[in-house]
This record gives sequence, C-alpha cells and structure tokens, in this order.
Amino acid sequence: MCDERTEQDIKKYVTRGGKLNRRDFSKLSAAVGLASFLPPVANAVDVIESNVEATTPDGVVDCYFVRPSEGKHPGVLIWPDILGLRPAFMAMGKRLAESGYSVLVVNPFYRDAKAPVVKVGDTFGDPAVREVVLPMRQKLTAEANFTDAEALVSFLDNQDAVDSGRKMGTTGYCMGGPIVMRTAAVSPNRIGAIASFHGGGLATDQDDSPHLLIPDTNAHVLHAVAENDDEEDPAAKVTLATAYEAAGLPAEIEVYEGTMHGWCPPDSAVYNEAQAERAWTRLLALFETALA
Repeated sequence: MCDERTEQDIKKYVTRGGKLNRRDFSKLSAAVGLASFLPPVANAVDVIESNVEATTPDGVVDCYFVRPSEGKHPGVLIWPDILGLRPAFMAMGKRLAESGYSVLVVNPFYRDAKAPVVKVGDTFGDPAVREVVLPMRQKLTAEANFTDAEALVSFLDNQDAVDSGRKMGTTGYCMGGPIVMRTAAVSPNRIGAIASFHGGGLATDQDDSPHLLIPDTNAHVLHAVAENDDEEDPAAKVTLATAYEAAGLPAEIEVYEGTMHGWCPPDSAVYNEAQAERAWTRLLALFETALA
C-alpha cells in the first residue's frame, strides 16, 4: 500500500538511477497519448469510449466506459490506485477493451470530487498530493467498498455492450487490491475472475482483512506482487495461498522480480515495462479462462 515506506523505497530507486523506460510527460496529457506508452494490442477491435455516471448509496460516481464497437462482451471493473481515475488508467482500460472486454474504470473518490483528482505528472511522493488523496482514501472503508462494488457490478451488467450471461472480471491496483476481493465477495455469482497488481493490505490481522472473505467468493485469481511489498510482508502471499487452497479456488500468486510498489501503471515513477507486460499477459490468460 502507498505509505511513507513506499516513498522511501521509490526515492532510493530513483537515486540508484531507476526511471521509466520511455518517460515523456509531454505525452501524458490525454489517454490517447498515454496509450503510446503501451505496446499495441494484436488484432485490436474498434472501441467506443464515453464518460458515464452510476448511482451508489453514497452518490453519483463518474466513470470511464470503453467497449468494443459491436456485440456484447464480458464486463470488467477496474479499481485504480491511490491517484485515482486518470489518463493512465483510461489507457489501460482502452487497451483491455481492444482485447474484447467492456470495461468500466471507476473514480473511487467520487464522494469528494470528480476525476481526475490529481494533475498529470503528480506523484504520491509530493506532500501536497498526499494532502489531497489521503483524506479521500480514508473514506474508502470496507463497507464503502462493498456498497460501491454492488452498485457498479449492477450498473455494468445493465449496459447493452455487456454479456450478462458470462462472468465478470475485476482488477485493482495498490488500494484497489482489497476492493477487488470485496467485489468478488459481494457479487460471488457474477465475479468470475479477480486480479490485483501491487495490491496492499490483502492479508492482515484486522477483522476486515480481505483474505477472510475468500470462502465467500467464487473467482479465479491472479495476485501480482511487488518485490519490495513482499520483502515488507513475506507472510501475506502464504496466507493468501493457504486461504485459496482451503476454498478450492485456483489462484496464481507471484512475486515479480525487480519490481516496486506501483510498477504497472505507465505513468508511475517505478513503471517496469517488461514485468508490467508479463503481468498483462497473465491477466489476459486469466480472463480467457475464467470469463469464457
């Protein structure tokens, strides 16, 4: 999870010369620009993009909805990291839609502001940015995750471009990791696949730890773990693996060598293209199997 320890790790990484493989903030002004950071999709389908709004018990959440221009397809919910819905996640959502999915990228901070809540190029390492996002993050309790997830699964299922006869998938990054597990628990009959990337707080000693919900879920699983997160809490992956085995659920849990917390979004200071692409291929394989 993004915290002071994470920022210290990132500073050490940058001091050692770490950087984005293709860093160019001049291209980050829009999702179409950020898409140039990502390898093209083989046999990509044409897609339609739109901004949509969905109602939850706590208000109206603004989302980015992107789907193939023809037909019905499995739905996917994307829960962004602590910097929220922004061009990087729009680009990732569009890329997934080009692979044949109807994708809803959520603004998790809708209770406080419409997306984006940060400017292009902002980082969690900036104290001013933390002052903006951390109070918003504190409102995302386990109960808020449950109610948001239930409402958004229903919203996505009611879109014409979504095949409600097929299982739905959900992905989460950083703070989105616990949310995908709670989404799977609140909608076990709909969520057939979950994937977390450098997810934080998946297995804790708290009463609301996400791993305690695993018996209530019915999804195939991918947990892509950052190496420095694993160094901080090596027992988490064991706890998760044990819980999934006990529940009889297929789970791929892997520590990605040489990665740091936040390595997947292309606008991250620790973006690791090679490992992000490997994680992406595992996600596509998961969805192909579990959402068939």
